[in-house]
Amino acid sequence: MIAYTTLGTNYLDRAAKFYDALLGANGAKRLLETDRLIFWGVSMSVPMLAIAKPFDGKAATSGNGTMISLGVGSMAQVDELYRKALELGGTDEGVPGPRGPGGTFYIGYFRDLDHNKLNFFCPA
Repeated sequence: MIAYTTLGTNYLDRAAKFYDALLGANGAKRLLETDRLIFWGVSMSVPMLAIAKPFDGKAATSGNGTMISLGVGSMAQVDELYRKALELGGTDEGVPGPRGPGGTFYIGYFRDLDHNKLNFFCPA
């Protein structure tokens, strides 16, 4: 079971504004914050998303093949939050639509301001 996922950033303040607006639109809020990292979620007992300046002091980079999927309750929410990510400066990686065998999933893919790949997901 996933407790939290961390994405690297080189610009903590800029990334924090992006995720405050994006995840706040899905009911999440900051749950933990230091000068190097911030956690968002709805509680500390369910999966959370964090951003952090790398602890080794090197530049943060986005992983090729790495992606975070954020679950929501409806296709309308996928559409809404995907659009919000783009409005906040994220970039398109695949418009929302049915995916998987027989269109089992409904997913919209985007990259955040640090080029990390994410998606909003729900069963179709």
